Amino acid sequence: MHDDDRCPCLSGDTYGACCGRYHSGAATAPTAEALMRSRYSAFAVGDEAYLLATWAPATRPDTAGLGDEQWRRLDVHRTERGGPFDTAGVVEFTAFYRYPATGARGSLHETSRFVREGGRWYYVDGDREASDR
Repeated sequence: MHDDDRCPCLSGDTYGACCGRYHSGAATAPTAEALMRSRYSAFAVGDEAYLLATWAPATRPDTAGLGDEQWRRLDVHRTERGGPFDTAGVVEFTAFYRYPATGARGSLHETSRFVREGGRWYYVDGDREASDR
């Protein structure tokens, strides 16, 4: 992915002006929603190191679980708290994907929980429901 490509999170910005700056370490996500969008983009570009670095240490797995899905679209449904002065936040979203080998499609609906520690946002966990079509 190049900095001038459209960002996978579909914010309307370029990757370099949006999630790419978080992935490179040039900036940190200022809100829970910004972190969630950057994590979605990290799945889309295969950046496992970023996914693990932004996962709360208490719930972080050994691997991020990257698969062969192509992440196609992100719809953010709602946020609760998660602003620059909050210490916790919730983001509900649906992410859509397809498997290139088979053409099968699916979606992941999740209500994710985030915490802010030491001035940085971290993904804690989420309630999820996946469906393949």
